[in-house]
Amino acid sequence: MTPEQYCQDKAAKSGSSFYYSFLFLPPEQRRAITALYAFCREVDDIVDESTNADLARTKLAWWRTEIGELFHGTAQHPVTRALAPATTKFALPESRFHEIIDGMEMDLDQNRYANFDELKVYCHRVAGVVGLMAADIFGRTRETTLEYAENLGTAFQLTNIIRDVGEDARRNRIYIPLEDLQRFQVDPDDILHGRSSDQFTALIRFQIDRAREFYVRAFAALPDADRRSQRPGLVMAGIYRALLSDIEAKRIDVLTTRASMTPIRKLWIAWRTWLGA
Repeated sequence: MTPEQYCQDKAAKSGSSFYYSFLFLPPEQRRAITALYAFCREVDDIVDESTNADLARTKLAWWRTEIGELFHGTAQHPVTRALAPATTKFALPESRFHEIIDGMEMDLDQNRYANFDELKVYCHRVAGVVGLMAADIFGRTRETTLEYAENLGTAFQLTNIIRDVGEDARRNRIYIPLEDLQRFQVDPDDILHGRSSDQFTALIRFQIDRAREFYVRAFAALPDADRRSQRPGLVMAGIYRALLSDIEAKRIDVLTTRASMTPIRKLWIAWRTWLGA
């Protein structure tokens, strides 16, 4: 199996909506963004699938070393070997890969966030940084496109947090800021034990509004000159915004149900958005 095929399989098997935003890209860009996504999956899976924090830290430390090897031309892992051409072609900085690992490592040390400012640091590391690199891969020509990419990455992560409240709670993680829980009079124990309430519903509506605000900020910052090149991000936004609407309109209890969309619906939204962008 080639490094490129390894990354392709990793992306396809994840079932992620991101996969659908890659489909219409030219081959060189598609290989680069697929390799970047595979890297994110590799380091994220270490944290999500490990029951031993020390072992997870050791594995993340290995990846830090491997990223160093990537930028010295001696990468060994299929993902870093697939990334090698992209780091040169699209000028992807080594520091940004380390920031992503920093974000993953936060999950080993922190399972609560006091306020939104704290959460924004996490969102930047695990999603905003990915957005910045993706924007370069897709072919940005304007500096303001980086503001778009950062806000869009945060919007994606906030959407993930809303969708995965129950799943995260079963790992003893609550990403919704504690100041928001206090404002809406939701006890953290209610989230951990899957107890819904009118207050919790209001809390989730507030989180949905916040996520939508970041989509609006992202779109406002995207210059017309880069709109066409950044279509993959707009495709992803179309899918994720539809997911938010489903959660709100169908009153999906995110404590007990993980909202999802069928592959055919994702493909339809992707195709419609790609043509309309």
